[in-house]
Amino acid sequence: MIPNLTRRRFLTSVSMLAAGCATSTPPHLTESGKKLKVALVGTGVRGTSFWGKRLVDQYSDILEFVGLSDINQGRLDYALDYMNVSCPTFTDFDKMMATTQPDLLIVTTKDSTHHEFIIKGLDLGVDVLTEKPLTTDEDKCQAIIEAEKRSNKNLIVGFNYRWSPYMTKIKELLHSGAIGKLTSVDFHWYLNTYHGASYFRRWHGQMDSGGSLWVHKATHHFDLLNWWIDSDPAEVFAYGDLEHYGKNGPFRGENCRTCAHKQDCKFHWDITKSERNMKLYVENEKYDGYVRDNCLFRNEIDIYDKMSANIKYANNVVVNYSLTTYSPYEGWKIAFNGMDGRIEAWLDIPYYENMNMSQAELHAAEMDQSKDGNQVSKPIIVHKNWDKHETMNVSYDRRGHGGGDNRLQDKIFVNPDNPDPLKHAAGIRDGAMSILIGVAARRSIEQEKPIKIKDLTELQPSAKRI
Repeated sequence: MIPNLTRRRFLTSVSMLAAGCATSTPPHLTESGKKLKVALVGTGVRGTSFWGKRLVDQYSDILEFVGLSDINQGRLDYALDYMNVSCPTFTDFDKMMATTQPDLLIVTTKDSTHHEFIIKGLDLGVDVLTEKPLTTDEDKCQAIIEAEKRSNKNLIVGFNYRWSPYMTKIKELLHSGAIGKLTSVDFHWYLNTYHGASYFRRWHGQMDSGGSLWVHKATHHFDLLNWWIDSDPAEVFAYGDLEHYGKNGPFRGENCRTCAHKQDCKFHWDITKSERNMKLYVENEKYDGYVRDNCLFRNEIDIYDKMSANIKYANNVVVNYSLTTYSPYEGWKIAFNGMDGRIEAWLDIPYYENMNMSQAELHAAEMDQSKDGNQVSKPIIVHKNWDKHETMNVSYDRRGHGGGDNRLQDKIFVNPDNPDPLKHAAGIRDGAMSILIGVAARRSIEQEKPIKIKDLTELQPSAKRI
């Protein structure tokens, strides 16, 4: 694919990418070299697909997997076949790192364990790429910050939504001053009863595993806000509660497969219809006991299913944000208010669009990792004060998180030293600032008061995003 992009050149470009640098790679680093040695820890659905099979399919000219690690040997065996690789597998992470000595470690484990592998990788002198969220609380975040500072390596956070052309157009409009000085934002995200409910079936439904959807899911949204607003969050005040799932359910069972309430439960999900889920999860429950089709009304669920926050930024922009997990449809709406006008944008609001896909099909399309999708146009409204509004139609590809997945990986593996004028590339500070909003929201709910971001870690909010 790109034989002139060598292992040594890639490693240098990773440093630039993590730092948000747009400088070209020095010419003396373009001599021929070996393929990039990649190790993956965490062989769940995200690890084996987006950071696994897709890398093998698209970038095998420049990289090779030298090791896979997971606590579940069955998932490791499945991953070898699904990803079409023949590298060794390890249930002992430390042994994998010592044996394979990779150039790049990709972390796609349970959110609450990200910090363990990120820190070990950095301390071993390896560049690390982690799936979002960076981690789940402020103490783990601080430990990661300290690890990167004491290492000579870099950490990249895999934020993909930024790279979508639709999201990029919003950034361009704000960056160009289309509505003057930005003053406030209204941002509302709706998870439907198909996708939203799925979080409560999985380990994400427990606070100590995923840090709640304030962190696991909303880190996407907070990263977009930080990037669009081009400032750091300074203070958060939030509300949240668990009113729909968990202990609130009218009945509960051991899991969806064996549940006696299949006929009565509108949330019943038949995992046996998915060959991939059966092979990846059900056939491997015997190794670690993880059940993928758990009851979403089980009493152990302790995260919030409704969330609302006010976020004040260091540049004085104020955001009103909400996340709903049991909406009839999946989509989002946002409005940016400026001194000179207003920008409105939305995706997948059924009554705004002529949508023929079911909610399950919409989610499947978004997660589709195919290289080429169906390009459609989506509107963004720009309204100037004392003037008529303008509708801008933006090219949009539903697949791969709005076309963001392809662009993110191409930047990392194909064009790491290309100019990045809008600062799409995300490093440790971006990852930290996005999760710290969610952590602050949790603390605000627990303590019933506003939480200052500067009190959580050593990172101090900046009026202009660093």
